[in-house]
Amino acid sequence: MDERPDWARRMVEERAARDWSQGDAVRALMARLPADHVVSEQDLLRQWKRWEAGAAQPVKYRSVIAKTFGTTTHAFFPERGRRDGRAEVLQVSGMDTVDIIARLRASDVDAATLDALRITADRLCCEYAYMPADQLLVEGRAWLGRVVGLQHQRVSLAQHREVIALAGKLSLLVGCVEYDSGRPRDAEATRQAALMLGVESGEVSVQGWAHEMRAWFSLTRGDYRGVIAASEAGIAVAPNESVAAQLHAQAAKAWARLGDRSQTEVALDKGRQLLERLPYPENIEDHFVVDPAKYDFYRMDALRKAGEDRLAERLAHEVIRAGTDFDGVERSPMRLAEARITLGVVAAREGDLDSALAYGERALAGPRRSLPSLAMVSADLGQVLQTRYGHADDAREFIAHLRELRGSR
Repeated sequence: MDERPDWARRMVEERAARDWSQGDAVRALMARLPADHVVSEQDLLRQWKRWEAGAAQPVKYRSVIAKTFGTTTHAFFPERGRRDGRAEVLQVSGMDTVDIIARLRASDVDAATLDALRITADRLCCEYAYMPADQLLVEGRAWLGRVVGLQHQRVSLAQHREVIALAGKLSLLVGCVEYDSGRPRDAEATRQAALMLGVESGEVSVQGWAHEMRAWFSLTRGDYRGVIAASEAGIAVAPNESVAAQLHAQAAKAWARLGDRSQTEVALDKGRQLLERLPYPENIEDHFVVDPAKYDFYRMDALRKAGEDRLAERLAHEVIRAGTDFDGVERSPMRLAEARITLGVVAAREGDLDSALAYGERALAGPRRSLPSLAMVSADLGQVLQTRYGHADDAREFIAHLRELRGSR
């Protein structure tokens, strides 16, 4: 059994995916060191061997190692931990859902009530990844209605601003679930409402995520110039928020589909640099927080489109590993579905039809899906299957399944 830390195994796998020797990796690392950092190649090679063996931790070299492999420090060296949103509502505010609703009905809008509402909104955003879409949509709309109703009660100016900001965040969540569920018109109307609430409250993060949703909608429709325009608009509004990193990543996806490898790399690196400057997120489960590991997910997509199969495959395995708990429970089923599509595309390109179909079928079978995103990504697998295996009955059957998926958006 391999008992090395995950980061040590990843160093070996990332190096192998690039056909680098340990010496090649050290030279690539040295090229990214600050000019005033003096170390010999021989000394660094000895350290590299100890790192890959898991015998020592590369404490002061972590960010440079991550940069060498094109990712973020916290994706390569993750911090573990998970918050229980429902328990935190009780712990921080002393109120459960029934208590909160009772106080709202009694017009008792004090700081504790607003804290409970804020944590409830955060909890819903954490459940986006795995809660059934219809259930989350009902609950999200219900809480949005309760929060909006607070505007008609007597609240202070500061409380009014927080209420508007909370309504904006809940609107973002509802809009995302509407789009996942194949309701694009409802989703766009909700997105525009979220943008207006973000402007009214002065919450640049809400505004940035509203632009990010526009970029996502455009991407799944094939409007790649629209993705770039929406990304630029969001970055202009919230340049130092984590949403800007996701906007850079959405732009990278668009550039990759336009066939511009240079602009793809530029956009990915801008997002990576921003995440490196920001503090590690308090709650990486929140859908509207860009956790560093998510950047591997975006790079995977861009590399798959660019035909960099070995690197895309390496990242797909990393996305699956990072998104799965020790007991096998998948924390990020939608992200993992796209990773499996990537593995299917690589397998199909390498001539392994059985593996390609197995990965594809498992990706489509997930209980929590974003129909537009899954349809867009699975089209890559369908195209490879059509081109290379159009004569095979099982490939034709899977392609027909993909057409049904696109028709249900």
